Amino acid sequence: MSSRVTLPEQRYAGYIFDLDGTLVDSMQTHYKAWRWALKNNGAPYEAFLWDEFNAHGGMAAPDIVSDLNRHYGLQMNPQAVAAQKRARYDYLLETEQLPIIEETMGLVRELKEQGIPYAIGTGSVLAGARCTLRSAGVEELFPIIITPDDVPPGRGKPEPDIFLLAAERMGIAPTECVVFEDAEPGIQAAIKAGMAYVRVAPAAAPCP
Repeated sequence: MSSRVTLPEQRYAGYIFDLDGTLVDSMQTHYKAWRWALKNNGAPYEAFLWDEFNAHGGMAAPDIVSDLNRHYGLQMNPQAVAAQKRARYDYLLETEQLPIIEETMGLVRELKEQGIPYAIGTGSVLAGARCTLRSAGVEELFPIIITPDDVPPGRGKPEPDIFLLAAERMGIAPTECVVFEDAEPGIQAAIKAGMAYVRVAPAAAPCP
């Protein structure tokens, strides 16, 4: 069992979970896909290494590309690079089964049994989120999945809109929700939403 998160003793009316790196240990696979897509689009080697990748966790892929363009003086097409990264991620999932993060997924199962509302609030598009959940064998556990496509453009993490919509779909006031997150943009989104949060420690860096 992993030891990347300490579950809170306090109980909340609603629970919101980031997906990648919080429920499913998928970050290394996302990283491989990003490195492949960025290399194919002319990004320098030093762009989006592991620490920078983790610092952008939870952000929508086109927003990440736009941020890299600004930081490195690049002119990559955000939508095209995001699509290539997503396709590469899907390809990698054909040959590997993603592991779950035991503590958070165990909590989800408890919440389901007890009838306590919970949802996913992710920076992934819906198709990618479902692929991740399917690879981990837990897709059926999550009827509420909120993605950047559900909020106005530019209002994904670190803005609070994804989490606020998740609370609305659950029928729970934001102040009665807790967010589980592994990345700083998601933590900032939870704070802006007026929600409590629990930090999940990031995955270890992949071998070079």
